[in-house]
Amino acid sequence: MELVETGIEGLDKLVGGGFIKGRTYLVAGETGTGKTIFALNYLLHGASKGEPGVYLLVDEEYESFVEGARRFGWDLQPIIQNGMLSVVTLLPDFVERVRSKPVETIVDSIVESLREEVERIGAERLVIDPIAPLVVGEESLVKMREYVRSLLVSIERKIRTTTLVTSEIPTGTAQLSRFGVEEFLATGVLVLGLRSVGGRFARTMWIRKMRWSPAEPAMYEFEIVPGKGIVVKTEKRLA
Repeated sequence: MELVETGIEGLDKLVGGGFIKGRTYLVAGETGTGKTIFALNYLLHGASKGEPGVYLLVDEEYESFVEGARRFGWDLQPIIQNGMLSVVTLLPDFVERVRSKPVETIVDSIVESLREEVERIGAERLVIDPIAPLVVGEESLVKMREYVRSLLVSIERKIRTTTLVTSEIPTGTAQLSRFGVEEFLATGVLVLGLRSVGGRFARTMWIRKMRWSPAEPAMYEFEIVPGKGIVVKTEKRLA
């Protein structure tokens, strides 16, 4: 199977060389654990290797996102201008426009829009950050899970990018995702968190699942380094 390097320092060697091309991976965690930086790190590494990427920015304004990246040490404008990165946002009235429509119609609309953008720049990588706001309406949990299932399966079948999806874990719970289905659909699951280690707080990355990979289900410390991104401390494996 062809592998796609994540570009996350220290991670690729832990997961057998990278992500399986064309599959979907989930990065989950409570708010403030580094999911967006992980996702952007993944796309910027692809851009540096000549692999364009599309970032679907779901719950943040474009200008705020680009400015935040700049403050972190990542100037996105040159990468966007040379066609190696596309940052797209939902229309402001997206929720209202699709609220009463069938699940299949909503999924088809999202997937078709993403497919067009992917084809426009020849993208090989895709990020959806986060997936929760794409789930609209006041449906039952069963229907919401079926919606998420349909969306992720359609992306793999129709777009065929190596896709990274983020999902916020409700604070104080033992869940692995917002809706409890994303982790079953994803080929791999990485859970980011904070943990008290030796009297201090450390950022942690739990390799929860890596299908078709020799990766052990283990937890490691990591750092967020401005201008660089996520750095996994492979020598600091936690129990």
